[in-house]
Amino acid sequence: MNLNDILKQKDITKYRLSKISGVPFTTISEITTGKIKIKNCTGTTLYRLAKSLDIMIEDLLMDSVELHSTEYRLDFDIFKSNVCHQVKDMGDIDFIITLLESDEIRKQWEKEWYPESLYLLAMLDYLSRENDLPLCDKYSDLRIAKLHKPIYPSSILMMSIASNSAEPKKESYNNAIPEFRQFNIIENEVRNVV
Repeated sequence: MNLNDILKQKDITKYRLSKISGVPFTTISEITTGKIKIKNCTGTTLYRLAKSLDIMIEDLLMDSVELHSTEYRLDFDIFKSNVCHQVKDMGDIDFIITLLESDEIRKQWEKEWYPESLYLLAMLDYLSRENDLPLCDKYSDLRIAKLHKPIYPSSILMMSIASNSAEPKKESYNNAIPEFRQFNIIENEVRNVV
């Protein structure tokens, strides 16, 4: 189902969607006419549209992706953005409870989607520390894992390329949240999402 179909089904105009989502009308218009492919939108745009339409981000992406299976793997930056938005919207404790009840960490691991699994585990451990909660021992076996190469935010990679220097990467690595860095995921900010 594409965005036009969803708007029709929900009886919402592009203008109204723009107002409630905060996504510029021109962006919505260009998505609905095909000038912009929805799969190329930022995580924030996808999140705002999905939340405003009361649907999952995957529902927005379904029509734009050729699926060879019943699952679609989001770009890692979009995945991270979605998780951070969920934490912001749900609050730390509700997010922790939902994450543990869904066992999404283990599900991602079993699909061999290691960055996603470890990101969720890092978020769980980080939020547990922030809220003075004990670590959940359900995932102790995964805590010994580490990605082969560090995963940096795309903005840090772009700064390194633009400055022709490894300094932005080094600084980002040194300032990374410890729970993320232990898995070789370089994450400096999970709270400041728009």
